Amino acid sequence: MVMKKGIESFANYDFGLTTEQENRAAQLQNESIIVDMLFQGPCGYRSFTEEMDSQLKIDWNKYHDPVNSLLSGMQWPVWLAMKSEFPEFKKCWEQSGITAGTRDVQFSSFELFAVTSSLAIGQFDHFPWLIKALKSEDIRQAKIEKKHAGIINTQLSRGMQENLLDLLDSAYYLGLRMLMLTYNKMNLIGGGCGERTDIGISNYGAQVITKLNKLGIIVDTGHCGRQTTLDACALSNKPVVASHTSAEAIYEFPRAKSDAELNAIASTGGVVGVCALPYFLSSDEGVTIDVMLDHIDYIVNLIGWDHVGIGTDWPLQLTKFLCGEPFATSSGKFGLPNADKYDRTINLIGFDDYRDFPNITRGLVKRDYNDKQIKGILGENFLRVFEDVCG
Repeated sequence: MVMKKGIESFANYDFGLTTEQENRAAQLQNESIIVDMLFQGPCGYRSFTEEMDSQLKIDWNKYHDPVNSLLSGMQWPVWLAMKSEFPEFKKCWEQSGITAGTRDVQFSSFELFAVTSSLAIGQFDHFPWLIKALKSEDIRQAKIEKKHAGIINTQLSRGMQENLLDLLDSAYYLGLRMLMLTYNKMNLIGGGCGERTDIGISNYGAQVITKLNKLGIIVDTGHCGRQTTLDACALSNKPVVASHTSAEAIYEFPRAKSDAELNAIASTGGVVGVCALPYFLSSDEGVTIDVMLDHIDYIVNLIGWDHVGIGTDWPLQLTKFLCGEPFATSSGKFGLPNADKYDRTINLIGFDDYRDFPNITRGLVKRDYNDKQIKGILGENFLRVFEDVCG
């Protein structure tokens, strides 16, 4: 059995909370339905053993295949957990306090679709404590039963685009409940945020959105370009989300959303998930969780607290080694401008591990949000969208 040595402390960022505030935050963390709209965990780099890290380095030095190296790093803890050889998987999820989080499948090729789908479905088959979230009631029931829920999503809808309309029915019955229209680059659906120009939603993309609405799959604009996001909001008759993003008005970054996009998402009844990646939030060094909270404050003040959520994103779940050369080598493949200059080995101070998630709750308490607002931002807002779209 693979075990992680050492005792570590989490969720203790110094907000200067009083004892009363700490107690309130702990109660909210315990009571709330917490949803991570883009959840790559539950295990972070600290969960990897020295043996696992060494093998990943050996594989990289032997093959120098960045994509497969990153996939191996992301998938290995899951495979081990399904073989009952990695108790850290369940332990980290429990300690994070996250009720529901996304489980990613990839549509970029039939091979990757098969591999990632089997991994996603395998988790529900192997873990009695993990419920597949097909309806909103599944997430609520997970909370009641002190279990967790997985929401099957995809960020990579390219590769099989020509067949996407036909595949969506099968993907829905597989459990797909959220689909991101583009991933940085342009595809048949629309324009990504990393392109020189933004074509908006194509005729084909409009058909895809109509199909998603009909089936009950959430439209995600997290990596979409500006016009593509605006078009998606105009075309969808169901709430639209940006599962993991930031506020362009605070920090101008290709993946950030403009005020116009944020307002458009809110006008659909949708939710904006704020991410926990330091280089998405600021160009400064030593970016702290306070900066993430600044983005939350800005978006709340612009579109209302009931349209804001959390979508932490990555690379918390990869080893520091994989976040170095292998990731830098693969940056161009993902289509984000100047991606090679971002240091993925540095995490947000105050959010260095999924077990630091209670710091978000503590930070919202510090910023004087009331209980209803905090519960909304932590998960109730997304749950409302999930119920509206998926049932």
